[in-house]
Amino acid sequence: MSDAVSFRPMTAADIETVLKIEYAAFSHPWTRGIFTDALTAYECWVMFEGEQQVGHGVINVILDEAHLLNITVKPQSQGHGLGLRLLEQLMQRAQERGGRECFLEVRASNTSAYRLYERYGFNEVGRRRGYYPSAEGREDALVMACTLID
Repeated sequence: MSDAVSFRPMTAADIETVLKIEYAAFSHPWTRGIFTDALTAYECWVMFEGEQQVGHGVINVILDEAHLLNITVKPQSQGHGLGLRLLEQLMQRAQERGGRECFLEVRASNTSAYRLYERYGFNEVGRRRGYYPSAEGREDALVMACTLID
């Protein structure tokens, strides 16, 4: 990472770039409608490296429980610590909103994301069979949880 990393709340004006990143990163990306709905229902953030938008994330906090719904880093920017920076930002926001524990689902085949979550302190707590669509039909999700500490 050569440029400074910064974050700000996502706005409707960000959705075009968010979708470009999302579609480049995933075989089954979130749609414009999902992001539009998320803007009104959840906490959505965009991440910049210098002036370039390189990632985004969505969290939901209900009472003391947070759920990481989406975290995405532009494929060309992966492997440089940006995913961890974005995850740290989202977990900090979850704590600030009263979250004491965070849950997430990750594709069983997404080993790089799984390792990122483990590095942060998430542990596998379950499996949702056939949770995600895939080219072969359906794929399991691994459920992970992390205690958020002040």
